[in-house]
This record gives sequence, C-alpha cells and structure tokens, in this order.
Amino acid sequence: MNRGSNEAGRMVMQTDEVVRWSAYPSWAHFTWLYFFCLVALGRTLLALWWGMSGWEAWLGGATALMLCVVVLHRWAQYCVTSRHVIVKNGYTGRDLQVLALEDIADVTVYQGPIAQFFDIGTVVITSASGDRVLSFRGVREPEVIKTRIDALKT
Repeated sequence: MNRGSNEAGRMVMQTDEVVRWSAYPSWAHFTWLYFFCLVALGRTLLALWWGMSGWEAWLGGATALMLCVVVLHRWAQYCVTSRHVIVKNGYTGRDLQVLALEDIADVTVYQGPIAQFFDIGTVVITSASGDRVLSFRGVREPEVIKTRIDALKT
C-alpha cells in the first residue's frame, strides 16, 4: 500500500487517488433502536395517562436511545477510492481498515428481510489472502456498491 500518514495519524491519499463513493450507514440501519424508543415512549405515555410515577425514567430512556442513533450513525464512514476500499472513523477521520482494490478477492452482499424492505444491507469485502475482511454495514443500495467495487478492481 502506498498510503502515507500525516502527523495526526490520518491516512493521506495519493494525488492521483479519487474518491468514487463515500457514505455513512443509512438511518434505516437503526430500525431496532427506533422500535425500542417507541416502546419506551409508549410506556411514558401510559404512565402519564394513568397518573403513575416513573414516566421520567422511560422518557430519559427513549431520549438516550435516540442519542445512540445519532452517535452511531456517524461512527463509521465508508469510502471507495480509485485504489482502495476504506472504513474510517466518522468523527476523527482516521482510517480503521484499508484494503487495496487489487487485493480484493470477493465482494458479497448480505440482506435480511427487513434490510431488503429498506434497501439496505452489508457489503462484505474479503482480501485475496483471506485474512482481512471489511464490512460496510447498513449501506443503502448494497448491490450498486458491490457493482462499483467489482468494476474498479478489474
């Protein structure tokens, strides 16, 4: 790999390396957190309706779950450049995992029934040696991303 790092520890792209695609996980990837938030909000409303104490705790729990969604949404940033596939920390910009396009052996898409409904999925990229695996979790249109990576690696 021909990527150098600067003083902040961030990887520096070569001058001829172009970002072809970049995204964060889809908001729909966190559907399960929305569900539990709605349950907590429902409990809050029931407690208020029936005049019970403890509704503040349920409201606090729902708020905490929504804050988790906001934090987790930007936790990872996925990039495909003209030379590499990269998983970055969305807050610091540091490269967490990098795989050169010429080192990619297989690109696979995994989608469950709910993910298919929301058109999101996980793109799993395996190195030729098989010792490294990158996952783009909860990305929109995973088949399109797979096609882009396959086209770039040839």
